[in-house]
Amino acid sequence: MRVEVTVNGERREADVWAGESLLTALRDRMELPGSKNACEQGECGSCSVLLDGTLVCSCLVLAAQADGHEVVTVEGLEENGRLHPVQEAFAETGAVQCGFCTPGFIVAAADLLGRIPDPSDDEIREALSGNLCRCTGYQKILDAVHVAAAR
Repeated sequence: MRVEVTVNGERREADVWAGESLLTALRDRMELPGSKNACEQGECGSCSVLLDGTLVCSCLVLAAQADGHEVVTVEGLEENGRLHPVQEAFAETGAVQCGFCTPGFIVAAADLLGRIPDPSDDEIREALSGNLCRCTGYQKILDAVHVAAAR
């Protein structure tokens, strides 16, 4: 089946099979590898994207469900060739280690800052609770969100 999705502001079309996830369509059909495929069960958050402005795990959304909708991936957060403040802050604070979970954390943090410009530690923890990292102790991730909020 054919789906049409606005991805990162650009209208995209792809041929997908009925049971294909949005994650697979983004990575394999639309050549947007930023969202990572880790658990395929919505447990880790590495595939997080914004679907019509709502944070979702793209591994749990069928590509067909996104037909006619708007998706923003980690690649779409930059503006005019400039990284999003959250992306810059993650790099500056060392919140990136292996990088596998980073796209999901960045999308979730950008979503949080869009709703709450100066979040508390508890608000950050709550907003990022759907994302798992196996490398860090999470402190640098919290630091990165605070740095981005200050901008």
